[in-house]
Amino acid sequence: MSGADIAAKSRYFDDYSVGDVFEFGDYKVEKSELIAFAEAYDPQPFHIDENAAKETHFGGLITSGWHTCSMVMRLMVDHYVSEVAGLGSPGVDEIRWIVPVRPGDSLRVRVKVVETRASKSKPDRGIVRSEFEVFNQHDEIVMTMKSVGMMKRRP
Repeated sequence: MSGADIAAKSRYFDDYSVGDVFEFGDYKVEKSELIAFAEAYDPQPFHIDENAAKETHFGGLITSGWHTCSMVMRLMVDHYVSEVAGLGSPGVDEIRWIVPVRPGDSLRVRVKVVETRASKSKPDRGIVRSEFEVFNQHDEIVMTMKSVGMMKRRP
């Protein structure tokens, strides 16, 4: 774990400022994982059958957008979410899948803090709104997401 990852694990609400940018990744998309996820949760032909996928407008296997979200979540837990202050999320405001993610792709994430707001009703916590961009190894944006996180304030 890098020094930045250790710092992320101990970050409190008070440590986030509008304009902060965090970058992390690299998550290699394995064909077997792509297919296994799709077979369990999104069994469309372009996610599970290589031959059928070739006949679609995608021209080959692509990962489910929900699998992309799951891979990004893994990266977030490893590099962004605080172990000491994270209180979960009340939701995601927007997800966009822009470029198909394929077997062999490598994903990385850039997060920008766009709003921080201390809770008026619960002064021990605050809300951090973030915008995520997910890139492949060609620096193409494959997914964007706007999310809300709840975090404890520094004791």
